[in-house]
Amino acid sequence: MIKVVVADDEVKVCQLICNLVDWSAFDMEIVAVAHNGEEALEMVRQYHPDLLVTDIRMPGCDGLEMIARAKQLSDTLEFVIISGYRHFEYAQSAIKYGVSDYLLKPIQKEELCATLEKMRRRYQLRNEQLSNEERLRMRLQSDIDKLRSGLFTHLLNADPDGPLTLEQANRDYHFQFTPGLYQIFIVKVDCPLSRDSIKVLEEKILHTLCTALRPVCSDMEVCFTGSRAYSVLNYPEERRGTVRKRILSAMDELLVQLGLFENTQLTIGLGKAVEEAEQMEASLHSAESAVAQRLLEGTGKVIEATVPTEPFDTDSLLSALTCEVEAAMEVLDREALTAALKKFQREALAAPGINGQRLLALSLKACRIYLMVLHKHQIHVENADELYHRFSQKSDGCGSSQELFRHLNGILCESLDSILQDRRQAEKKPVRAAKQYIQEHYMQPISLEEVADFVGFNASYFSTLFKKESGKNFLEYLSEVRMNRAKELLKQTNFTVANICSQVGYSDLKHFTQSFKKATGLKPNEFRKLYS
Repeated sequence: MIKVVVADDEVKVCQLICNLVDWSAFDMEIVAVAHNGEEALEMVRQYHPDLLVTDIRMPGCDGLEMIARAKQLSDTLEFVIISGYRHFEYAQSAIKYGVSDYLLKPIQKEELCATLEKMRRRYQLRNEQLSNEERLRMRLQSDIDKLRSGLFTHLLNADPDGPLTLEQANRDYHFQFTPGLYQIFIVKVDCPLSRDSIKVLEEKILHTLCTALRPVCSDMEVCFTGSRAYSVLNYPEERRGTVRKRILSAMDELLVQLGLFENTQLTIGLGKAVEEAEQMEASLHSAESAVAQRLLEGTGKVIEATVPTEPFDTDSLLSALTCEVEAAMEVLDREALTAALKKFQREALAAPGINGQRLLALSLKACRIYLMVLHKHQIHVENADELYHRFSQKSDGCGSSQELFRHLNGILCESLDSILQDRRQAEKKPVRAAKQYIQEHYMQPISLEEVADFVGFNASYFSTLFKKESGKNFLEYLSEVRMNRAKELLKQTNFTVANICSQVGYSDLKHFTQSFKKATGLKPNEFRKLYS
């Protein structure tokens, strides 16, 4: 028997959990009930349970602290948390602690049963308590699941041999499709969640979709790829309305589940229902188009596929953007680049025939234009392909046009900042080399032209660059170096002023004396008397 402890500060909730299901049907036994965190920990010490079902917020020792301390007592102890909608920050933290599942209040019998069955399977696998027959059945089901998910790979990568027939789908991918309607929809999750949280959310999505749709479909399958759940449905024509209502109902349930995940957005893109299995690829493409439409219509809803009716001209938009990006990059102007992107965003959103898919394609082309302009002007940027890939990934997780262009502007401006930083470093390098040359040759009659030639620039450009980087012109810096050396010699040696004058690069003693007094306010002999 799997030993279970139930912990909740509400007595009625504990009673509900204990009486809602037949625990023995899951090979489970409730060995103790606790009403606060400290009491729950004592039950863990006393009964060594395998599963702890606990509220995330309790007096004394709250759920998170209790879970962390219980883990120290038993590293094999599994947890299912109970949470209210407003406790998402605690729930996500609990998932990071390794919590396997969660239940939302008010607790539903069906959801509790599904969770307990999952926990029973995990326990059996961990403790190698499955019979050979059960192991074989699970292995077979796993193989079937992998085989069925291959259908989506086939549809996502257009087969050169032609569209998939009903017979091929049933034979090659282990489906039981029957004549009727075929429809693909996509559940798109836009979120900053951890991998553990995404895994828990995926299980909720799978359970919700299957519970709502499997009873009315001849066959269905759900496959997770990245931030998308792809689902294919096969059902009789007469159930078209029922299926649509159940998808809307599933969306409502998923939005409730999503209440625990802060800043997480969800959209269902509903592809068109088709009458032939060979048309499933078209249903998939329309579902992708519907999902992309969230950029314009917003998230948290079911968006149905529509066919664009207006022509769409991208050439003028992209041509204008190219000119403005070129002008900005000519002088490496960050503000001008941002202004160009904002104008592009406004004009793209106002363009006749714009939709989510076209807007996404435009943003990706804008990123390409930036990289093309860099290449044209021979501005080196490391990992250009990685920059494009990074924006492509970011764009896929955007739930609005504002977020999409915010990421585009952020990534491109970050790249430009890096270019400017490299330029500043590149400009400082010859100035540093010039300063070192001056410090090594200050005792000689060196000139601006001589030093400029040494660092490889013409004298005019070098003079401007030197002033910009050092804050003083060439002659001022040379005089400063000579005066500093003269002060050292006056303080530390008995050399005559005339001797020191020649050692620091002056041929005229009078000029040296005048320059020294201008720099220090004292004549050389006065400086020596005062500081030697």
